Amino acid sequence: MSPNTLFTGQQLIWLPACPSTNSEAHQLLRENRASEGCTVITDDQTAGRGQRGNQWLAAPGENLTLSVVWLPTFLDASQQFLLSQAVALGVYDWAETLLQPTPQLRLKWPNDLYFGTKKFGGILIENSLSGAKIQSSIVGIGLNVNQQHFSVPTATSLSVLTGRHFQREALAAALLECLERRYLQLRAGQVGQLRRAYLAALYRYQEWHDYEVAGRRVRGQIVGVEEDGRLAVEMENAVQRFGLQEIKYL
Repeated sequence: MSPNTLFTGQQLIWLPACPSTNSEAHQLLRENRASEGCTVITDDQTAGRGQRGNQWLAAPGENLTLSVVWLPTFLDASQQFLLSQAVALGVYDWAETLLQPTPQLRLKWPNDLYFGTKKFGGILIENSLSGAKIQSSIVGIGLNVNQQHFSVPTATSLSVLTGRHFQREALAAALLECLERRYLQLRAGQVGQLRRAYLAALYRYQEWHDYEVAGRRVRGQIVGVEEDGRLAVEMENAVQRFGLQEIKYL
């Protein structure tokens, strides 16, 4: 696997199995053995972590599970969601090349990859701060590629969606290239372009749907995302803003 990148994936560590690629990347950082772009990839992640403290489950040898180390010291701590948007768009770009442009392909806030109402990709970014700046970021990504059967009915994979079997090494290289392009866009300060692209890909954007807020079922329309990452939803004749644990999609 040899991605056409400046630094992302140029230091590549493949592990047959590990509990968590994010944990392995953390260890490399602690030991000063990770250059920027260092990528840890495994065939079998036995204790992968997801958003909201959930576990990321992936069948061994069938999917992509990897973590990338970046050093976005140009970002303030208050700008962490910009990095999340750039990563999500990199994954979205990658999926779009495989599935062709379709309104079914969407990013579910904050950074899950969806096709229709089914999820086939998740992202977990763990940032370390130094004062008011981000010191390092570990970008964990799990993508369902060749897996056919899932323990939850809301999951799918590239293979299920296309009827094809994919060569994962080539997919991994392409993914790292897409991620680096968006990261370089962020580093160049093209924040407006990133935000517009994120909204254009956002699941349920400017559509009316049901949500659960504080135990109540409420009708709402997503109208934007705040700079701090909170979801802006119009409901009950006002725009309300929600953190990750404060609103549930129905």
